[in-house]
Amino acid sequence: MTWIEALILLGVGLFTGVINTLAGGGSLITLPLFIFMGLPSSEANATNRIGVFLQSLVAVGGFKSKGVSVFPYAFYVSITAVIGCIIGAYFAIDIKGPLFNKILAVVMVIVIILTVLKPYLAHKGTLEIFTPRRKLLTIVLFFFVGLYGGFIQAGVGFLIIATLTGVHGFNMAKTNSIKSFVIVCYTLVALGIFWWEDQIRWDYGLTLAAGNSAGGWIASRWSVGKDDKWIRLILIVTVVGLAIKLWFFS
Repeated sequence: MTWIEALILLGVGLFTGVINTLAGGGSLITLPLFIFMGLPSSEANATNRIGVFLQSLVAVGGFKSKGVSVFPYAFYVSITAVIGCIIGAYFAIDIKGPLFNKILAVVMVIVIILTVLKPYLAHKGTLEIFTPRRKLLTIVLFFFVGLYGGFIQAGVGFLIIATLTGVHGFNMAKTNSIKSFVIVCYTLVALGIFWWEDQIRWDYGLTLAAGNSAGGWIASRWSVGKDDKWIRLILIVTVVGLAIKLWFFS
């Protein structure tokens, strides 16, 4: 890795650390970036998890320092997410590079569509609904969240946000706190699987992670009560360009 690549990864890491904490979707930028830097798709997918894990870990601490925490609920949904992640991670290892790139490009476009529609799909009420039936529903749904997260990660934050706000009506601070905790839990397991399969490029991953962690800490302490409109706009423009490049020119 050259020093120019290191600076790019640090800068992108800082930016996507903020994006991941406020809204999700940072991996839609970092994962294609690794591929464009020459990493095979499987290694890019695995290496991307280092930054995701450390940034989410720092974000959990940031939210806790602000008094935002939802336990033991966050722990319960993390258990099923971890189970799904194990299946998804092994599937990601076996898939061929060109097919993975096509799937990623399609996922990027779908997530961007959801990003555009997010203000119209958002839960409008402020009352939290926390019945046993709804808790059981989200525990089941988080198995599929973990399955997807273990496979590709990119855009998983939007799935978590949609699940938590749609089923329970959590505000964004609580939603992002739970999101960060769940991602820490299942990404730790995914990293173990990818490390065992020798898929991780630690130099690239740790450099990106340094920027991710700084961005996650800043955003977790700054984001309570803030609007993510400007984040979504920048994300849309960036990801559309990367998806086009990934589909036609990777």
